[in-house]
Amino acid sequence: MNNLDLTALLRANPYPGRGIVIGSSPDGDKSVIAYFIMGRSENSRNRVFVETPDGIRTQAFDPSKMTDPSLIIYAPVRVFGTSTIVTNGDQTDTIREGLAAGKSFAEALATRTFEPDEPNYTPRISGLVQKNGAYTLSILKSADGDPASCRRYFFDYEAPLAGQGHFIHTYMGDGTPLPSFQGEPEQVSIPCQTPQEFAQLLWDSLNEDNKVSLFVRYIDRRMGDWETVIYNKHA
Repeated sequence: MNNLDLTALLRANPYPGRGIVIGSSPDGDKSVIAYFIMGRSENSRNRVFVETPDGIRTQAFDPSKMTDPSLIIYAPVRVFGTSTIVTNGDQTDTIREGLAAGKSFAEALATRTFEPDEPNYTPRISGLVQKNGAYTLSILKSADGDPASCRRYFFDYEAPLAGQGHFIHTYMGDGTPLPSFQGEPEQVSIPCQTPQEFAQLLWDSLNEDNKVSLFVRYIDRRMGDWETVIYNKHA
């Protein structure tokens, strides 16, 4: 399978919703994580990423305009030991608490389902990156829009290849209801050696009207330290 052009995928989809990219830098020395959020409503667009000691959290840009924080205020990225967790919701904390209790990534997510935002039933997408660069992606989604059944998918990637990653997002595109992501995570190229270059590339590729915030982190696998770049539309 050939690597897809991530920028082309983003430019072709005006509303992928929230997205996670995990992979390896071109030199193979660093783990790469990217997470972005988009929004159609004023409530969803009224957000920024704020850096925390181990990751980021979402925050209202204008608190007076926040109407419902239940599904849009959370910590998308947190660290547990030498692993990094990235998700599109408060299941970040579920995973971290599960790992602390000796559970696996999948066992922790067994307690969660898709989001209760009828009629979309937005999938919960999650990723776990280990110190050696191996990573797992997951999606919890309704059965073709039927909330009576939850479908759980997990994708493991060992010994990631240099300059390659995988991309999973919540929606296939815009619509009413929003169509959930289908199939395996998309195999994409990661062409940038620095988080600044990759963040700029992604930010320029996201739909100008709908993009809200972007997080990119490169983690040195040998030393364990990281470098983070954050873009917010509401600077």
